[in-house]
Amino acid sequence: MSAAGVTRGVRNRVAALFAVLVLAVTSACTGGDGSSPSSTNPSPRTGGATHVLAVKIDNVAPARPHTGLEEADIVYVEQVEAGLSRILAVYSSDLPPVIGPVRSARETDLELLRQFGRPTLAFSGAQGRLLPVIERAPVDAVPPSKAPGAYFRGPDRPAPHNLYLRPERIPFTASGVDAVAELGLRVGAAPPGGEPESSRTVRYPSASVTFAWSAEGGQWLVSLDGAPARTAEGERVGAGTVVVQDVDVRESDFRDRSGNNTPFTETVGSGDAVVLRDGRAYEARWARSSADADTVFSTPDGRRVDLAEGPLWILYTPRG
Repeated sequence: MSAAGVTRGVRNRVAALFAVLVLAVTSACTGGDGSSPSSTNPSPRTGGATHVLAVKIDNVAPARPHTGLEEADIVYVEQVEAGLSRILAVYSSDLPPVIGPVRSARETDLELLRQFGRPTLAFSGAQGRLLPVIERAPVDAVPPSKAPGAYFRGPDRPAPHNLYLRPERIPFTASGVDAVAELGLRVGAAPPGGEPESSRTVRYPSASVTFAWSAEGGQWLVSLDGAPARTAEGERVGAGTVVVQDVDVRESDFRDRSGNNTPFTETVGSGDAVVLRDGRAYEARWARSSADADTVFSTPDGRRVDLAEGPLWILYTPRG
């Protein structure tokens, strides 16, 4: 394992221990069982408690470097207004002490997150007409108005790029199980075939994400808008598996403050995909029959596509 991997492992164990201690203290102080809306609401998929936290994260240059993004099990990248991109990071196996910068939610997130049953969603706010839609959605919404003690403004950058979340202060408990399991995915051997791939760039109208294969590190090193993506500690951000998923992107009924339409990314349906793992690219297909169903990734001949070790990045790209 690389030095960066060892450092991450130590940090993960420290964060997990800290989360356990916080939960124990909270339970003792309340005198009860420590239950919360997220830990008691049944998941439509599993019939039990949901333990997935999704955090909407800023992804423009003034918001970088990100904090806690490297600890996410799954990182979704989607197109937003003016051709920019934004991140939805999903946590389950571990929780970093701080995550951010946190930004506003989009309608796309609600359909995407139905795959996880009833997840907890942390976000800075939303367009006024979208807020009632979020309240009716099967998510446990935790914006600053509902958990003011969990958010803080950092002094190192200007608003709105400086809002951070302390996840141990919201009603959420990490399961310790990788969130990919909620999608019916698993780590396993690579499919047969594939083509050698050293680098792949995904472009949006006003943003880009590049993945460069590092044989030494055994991961795809991430660059955002042409600059290496780094953690708050200065380490490179990496992915074990990358899925580039072709989807339909259409106009929604919502606009931002500048009048730009908010794109809606349709994550129910089917289409082509490319899976990057182990320094190779594999042609694939994706299919999701309904909002409550998992997204299934398969090879052109119908074989299931398994993942490599490490974080999963899924990038939604408009069909060409």
